[in-house]
Amino acid sequence: MKRLTVRILMGLIVISFLSGNLYSQSKVESNQALTARLKSIISIAAYTAKGDLSYLKPALNKGLDAGLSINEIKEVIVHLYAYCGFPRSIRGLQTFMEVLEVRKARGINDKMGADASPIPWEQPKYERGKKVLDELTKAPQEGTLTGYAAFAPVIDTFLKEHLFADIFERDVLTYTERELVTISVLSAIGGVEPMLRSHLSISLNMGLTPAQLNEFVGIIKSTLGEKEAEDAQAVLNEVLNNQQ
Repeated sequence: MKRLTVRILMGLIVISFLSGNLYSQSKVESNQALTARLKSIISIAAYTAKGDLSYLKPALNKGLDAGLSINEIKEVIVHLYAYCGFPRSIRGLQTFMEVLEVRKARGINDKMGADASPIPWEQPKYERGKKVLDELTKAPQEGTLTGYAAFAPVIDTFLKEHLFADIFERDVLTYTERELVTISVLSAIGGVEPMLRSHLSISLNMGLTPAQLNEFVGIIKSTLGEKEAEDAQAVLNEVLNNQQ
């Protein structure tokens, strides 16, 4: 009987130790800093959206050196056109082509990376876009259209069918990486606080932590400037306060 009691106590101690250890690991993981890849995604998106091509070139080189593939960087630049337009995106792609030519001439062979997987077409694009938006916002996209969507229903169709189906479904980038691109672009163009607020909330839904988003603001400060960083920080503070 004593031996059984001792064994039970030892088992409880081991379980307690393992639970504490797992908690510590999860706590460390949740507070991890942004990786070099993610930092590069932010700076590439910010410089491209701003049209600052002289700074974009070193950011592109840094991204490749950090392990981003050619296709991943192309996808970053393509994604942001939905938020700041074709001209910025195309200039970013042209700048990236120049960077790759120089690197190739120097004997650097950058990895191409995977292409986007084929997208299933069983559901209409509008329904697929709603499904993606459900996952991003953690809220069902049901009910009557309101606000700008009710005022101009066609833009709701474009958003669901093109942005959240055609673009977000491409698996070259994860949802988290796409949200980092999005909040970087919105911070760069400014004056779009409601959209930035929404996508900062989605970033939290996708697993980014408050510490990582504060780090994001620091990168915005170093790439875009103090005003853009202050504006982004104000919106982030509001989002975090509302979640408490």
